[in-house]
Amino acid sequence: MSPAQPGSTSRPSLAEVHATVQTKSPSIWRRMFAFAGPAYLVSVGYMDPGNWATDLEGGARFGYQLLWVLVMSNLMAILLQSLSARLGIVSRRDLAQACRESYPRPVNFCLWVLCELAIAACDLAEVLGAAIGLNLLFGLPLLIGVLLTALDTLLLLWFTNYGIRVIEAFILSLITVLGISLVIEVLLARPEVGPLAAGLIPRLNGNSLYIAIGMLGATVMPHNLYLHSALVQTRRIGGTTEEKRAACRYNLLDSFVALNGALIVNAALLVLAAAVFFKNGIVVTEIQQAQRLLEPLLGTTVAPVLFGVALLCAGQSSTMTGTMAGQIVMEGFLNVRMRPWLRRLITRMLAIVPAALTVWIAGEQGTYQLLILSQVLLSMQLPFAVIPLIHFTGDRKRMGVFANPNWVKLISWTVAAVIVALNVWLLIGTVGGWLDGAGAWKPIVFTVVLAITAPLGIMLLWVTFHPFLPETLRRPPVIAAPPRAELLMEHPRYGRILVPLDHSGRDSLALAHAAAIAKWHNSRLFLLHVEEDVTSMVYGAESSTAEVHAGIGYIEDIAAGLTAQGVAVESAIVHARDPKQEIIRYARRIRPDLVVMGAHGHRGVRDLAYGETIDGVRHALDAPILIVRASAADS
Repeated sequence: MSPAQPGSTSRPSLAEVHATVQTKSPSIWRRMFAFAGPAYLVSVGYMDPGNWATDLEGGARFGYQLLWVLVMSNLMAILLQSLSARLGIVSRRDLAQACRESYPRPVNFCLWVLCELAIAACDLAEVLGAAIGLNLLFGLPLLIGVLLTALDTLLLLWFTNYGIRVIEAFILSLITVLGISLVIEVLLARPEVGPLAAGLIPRLNGNSLYIAIGMLGATVMPHNLYLHSALVQTRRIGGTTEEKRAACRYNLLDSFVALNGALIVNAALLVLAAAVFFKNGIVVTEIQQAQRLLEPLLGTTVAPVLFGVALLCAGQSSTMTGTMAGQIVMEGFLNVRMRPWLRRLITRMLAIVPAALTVWIAGEQGTYQLLILSQVLLSMQLPFAVIPLIHFTGDRKRMGVFANPNWVKLISWTVAAVIVALNVWLLIGTVGGWLDGAGAWKPIVFTVVLAITAPLGIMLLWVTFHPFLPETLRRPPVIAAPPRAELLMEHPRYGRILVPLDHSGRDSLALAHAAAIAKWHNSRLFLLHVEEDVTSMVYGAESSTAEVHAGIGYIEDIAAGLTAQGVAVESAIVHARDPKQEIIRYARRIRPDLVVMGAHGHRGVRDLAYGETIDGVRHALDAPILIVRASAADS
């Protein structure tokens, strides 16, 4: 395993909130409270609407028989999330960054694509869950509810302005409402203790395999492993071995408490379905059906309302953590940073489109099956996150004394083997069913399935045996080292400086900075003023109005003043409809070494009104641009 390269220029995970929570305190309770939080954000992914679908399906069809799957999945989750947290604490890298520093670019790109598909599948469940919650509580049609979920794109962006602790508090409040609602539901259902205890005995067959794997994928979610390794870095942890050891202990406790809370929620859903629906011989084909049946079967109007509130809380809480996971994997695998609102919007659109089409074509029953399918897809992607995590946390070069001991490696690889075996079992059974029903299309179906599964199988084998491959096959990408000190002392020279002017208060600040640089570098200033009044748009250079003459006098006075100060100046006035294009055209002609522009300081609607010239110019030119911010009153 290649060690992490110290010269990496990667941004820290979740840079906006990185190391913002102080953990040093003489009180053990305050330290415990300071470390508490990351696992609770992760745990919401273990109780999202996808879990609702698989838990309700498992309980309604098989009673308490699959309760052991939830317990096994939870134990797996505690182990894997603890390894993820340890990776982030010790190496100061999230799982995606560790992959980028260790694997070749083509492998990283494939892993990124798989992870994005997993996030999109998870977001699909959140979209459907929130839409169903709105339908249950307010009677909104599902299609409208799906479209409305695009608005919660702005929710996380608003909360990030207040720091990670506010986000954690909001998520915890949603989890609390969710948990209380479901516990009351179970108490109303009065499950039988004997069959419930028997459900803890492992048993599985071909009929229950699909739901069992869906429950596994809904519980041990792959993107949560990337998320947890980044969230633990929001804590300010010292660099000594003892400080890291203490952080690992506190995060293990955090994971144990939070994930067992998630187990209670999932078990409550399965027990509720078993006690209410399986007992009465009712097969649930949609979540709305489950909610509608609660009132007549339990004899209270409170149950369906609590059900809808809990579902809405589950969708909203998990959608926020999915947003952060998407940001982490894109920056970690590709070292590409996208604006958070754009990143969130793209992910949400990838979920809304199939959800809206399903609602439109297949109706409410189709959304229920789509929820279960999304969780099976999560399970299929899980080995591609689990196996690298086990490799990294077991690597002594990367982890030092914190590398996994042999007994942890044995348990971890056993968990990975179980996950892979269950997925292969499901794949063989599912493909066999497709081929049996394909008829004359059997060769085509087989070819398509083989074209998809064969590359995935090769990729899984490559990741699994990566440490034992020849160096030529596992060579990681070259990570650029930070500039050497002597290079930092080489100052750029600015011989030609372009200063676009617009006859406003911000010109004085731009000119002051440009003149100071010009005197230091013995530069020539190029002053450009674009006339954009109606006459200039129509008649161009032949325009002759009071405004045009005022502009000419304005730039001539500035040029004369700068010349008197010993600064070489050239000035130009152009007439155009679009100032941005004229600035770009003029700059490409004179080829400046630096462009100095004044910013108006407006936002929102006023920014649209005053234009976005700076953005257009800086994206079109190769020259560096110095942006001088003026107050709105001066603009």
